[in-house]
Amino acid sequence: MTDSSINSFLSMMKFNADGLIAAIAQQHDTGEVLMMAWMNKDSIRETLITNQVCYYSRSREKLWRKGETSGQVQTLVEMRLDCDGDTLLLLVDQKGVACHTGRRNCFFHAYRDGEIVEVSKPLMDPNKLYHQ
Repeated sequence: MTDSSINSFLSMMKFNADGLIAAIAQQHDTGEVLMMAWMNKDSIRETLITNQVCYYSRSREKLWRKGETSGQVQTLVEMRLDCDGDTLLLLVDQKGVACHTGRRNCFFHAYRDGEIVEVSKPLMDPNKLYHQ
């Protein structure tokens, strides 16, 4: 992807007042929705150039390269922009778990029949996910 094509793609996006856009990560071959995070222009540019997904951490106020401390890397297969220009869909190849809780995805609480149900258990100990 060239700088010109990246800039054209970025110009189609509607960022919020903080300069962020919502990004949904989906496993490219199964359709499993893995997580939602935020991206800014720099993280989008880095993701498109490297094919390694990079988000923006609002709590740390810096770029968050998915997997840089956990090893649970997301490789970009395709980036899509929704019809309103305010949400990205990242089709990714997820290595390992996507959630900081040690689960494959971040959507593990369900509301069923008037109760909150945990629909998946951790696949790995979240305390062993991050090495500094």
